[in-house]
Amino acid sequence: MRRKKALITCTVLALSIYSIYVYKNSYSPASSPAELEYLSSKHAKKISLVSVAMAGEAVKTSTKANKDPNFYDFSEETVGSTPQTFTPAVGNWIIGSDNQNTVLVVDGRKWKRGIASAGLADKAKALYGERYAEFLDNVTAYAYYPFAVAANVDNFENGEIDVRFKGVAGRIDQGAGILFDLKTNGDYYAIRANPLEHNLVLWRYKHGKRSSVSWVRNVKTPSHKWHTLKLTVKGNLIKGFVNGKQYLAHQLPDSVSGKVGLWTKADSVVYFDDYRVTAR
Repeated sequence: MRRKKALITCTVLALSIYSIYVYKNSYSPASSPAELEYLSSKHAKKISLVSVAMAGEAVKTSTKANKDPNFYDFSEETVGSTPQTFTPAVGNWIIGSDNQNTVLVVDGRKWKRGIASAGLADKAKALYGERYAEFLDNVTAYAYYPFAVAANVDNFENGEIDVRFKGVAGRIDQGAGILFDLKTNGDYYAIRANPLEHNLVLWRYKHGKRSSVSWVRNVKTPSHKWHTLKLTVKGNLIKGFVNGKQYLAHQLPDSVSGKVGLWTKADSVVYFDDYRVTAR
């Protein structure tokens, strides 16, 4: 009898342990989204969204000898480091890798509104020379939307800008935009697509306030897929294209003249590649 009771007790105990194991593995809360795998040091832990080389290793994927200073494919950049061909002004921008292809990554997961990019004070002078203090003061005062400035383009007036982008993460936004007409006082325009909203919007940013200029719905740009965004400028006529199709046309009150770059918003995690500026 004692042996039978002991056997029953052991069986119940085993079933209880197994039930707890099943519960924990089947019904535990969902884990947080996987993090990006670009690395800040050679000892950084491996994570899962992207396959990236160690920081300090330059991943060179471009086989073409493209010497155009206004074409940025990031192939000569160093994975895990701050970009050299773009100057981060607001937000966290870093060189990463997507399936062995070197890309520029904006990571908005830890960025807090009102914080300019690290090292901006040192880089602002390279962008604006003696007028860097004006730019620095205004960007610092209104650091609401992450953006980075193309280093080699002094003044874009007429022509086109195109870029490939892929929305990777972001619960609030996955904004991928082309910034243009950037002034020393921090004013600019941006045309952006958004895989979460499926629209194309032309924004104006003036005196620290953003307003929509033109808004087009049903512009499909699914996350985790590469898309192209193109802006054309002729005088004050602006046109916007996504994946080769024109969706937007708008007359600005004044002609365009200023620096250019990339723009995004909030917690967006977006990859950018093959940014090209063609002046006309």
